[in-house]
Amino acid sequence: MPVLEAVERLVAVQAQETNMPYIGLWARLDAFGRDDLTELLYGRSVVRGSILRGTQHMASAADYSWVRPLVQESLLRGRRASFGGVTKDWDLDELAAEARRLLNGRILTRPQLARALAECWPDRDLQALGWSAQALVSVVHPPPSGTWDKGGATPFALAEEWIGRPFGEEGADRLIRRYLAAFGPASVKDFQMWSGMRRMDATFEELRASLETYRDESGAELFDLPGAPLPDADVPAPVRLLPAFDNLILAYADRGRMMTDEQRKAVCIGSITKPTLLVDGRVHGVWTLKHDKKAQHAALTIEHFAPVPDVPAVEREADRLLGFAAPGAGHELRLVPWS
Repeated sequence: MPVLEAVERLVAVQAQETNMPYIGLWARLDAFGRDDLTELLYGRSVVRGSILRGTQHMASAADYSWVRPLVQESLLRGRRASFGGVTKDWDLDELAAEARRLLNGRILTRPQLARALAECWPDRDLQALGWSAQALVSVVHPPPSGTWDKGGATPFALAEEWIGRPFGEEGADRLIRRYLAAFGPASVKDFQMWSGMRRMDATFEELRASLETYRDESGAELFDLPGAPLPDADVPAPVRLLPAFDNLILAYADRGRMMTDEQRKAVCIGSITKPTLLVDGRVHGVWTLKHDKKAQHAALTIEHFAPVPDVPAVEREADRLLGFAAPGAGHELRLVPWS
């Protein structure tokens, strides 16, 4: 599967940490190389910005153009939760207009934009200015920011300028169908958790006649696309090492399909979702990778929640990850019980 097609299949690839979207695609595609994604970012066919749940994702430019307007309310809700008190007397339309003017034809980092906005409103909190502008105005973050091992201050460009096309208007039904194509069967609550959108029951009800419906073990109603494959429970699933904040882990409100409640407490800690080991389609442990470039040594530590049933398969996948993330370095794998 081509890389752009894989990105679109997922709707958007989680990109809260710099290297994680690369590892997320590596885990899903054969013969994926870092340049495959980096070239798409420089070519502007994939863009990085805040969309689903108001968090950083990489999406195709074509999808970003209609998904961002759909989820705008969740970005504004997040802004109010973080800065509503300090900004309660601000004219947000005026702030958005000034941010657009400053970004017109320019790329500015969040701190640079905040300082430029403070020239108009010198008494305002810089952090609130920068983050409010990011929520109010549709921006993307041009490379090299967000490419492999490239961090630093987040640059902003007006999304429509960078992409080179106007935004489109689509209904939530399109996003629901795209979500189900990637992650169905799923419930209304699952979709809401994944997208950050609220009050979706009525939209699902309008789509009911065109969707398949099921009940899970607890009786919750699940929806899926007609004719979508529904593998038997005994269909084997390969060992996978998924990155932090992986799309699969964050695609559902009910994570019991992938892990126990006790395991969830070890994987999902506050706003953090740790990198995971999947065995037979379920979370079996968490992992960390430390790469000492100066010493040319990389150590992958997998903490497993229960004895690993197929150690050679885990070792092969670990070796693949080390080769991808730290080529040319000496490799070390540590399999240890979770404590």
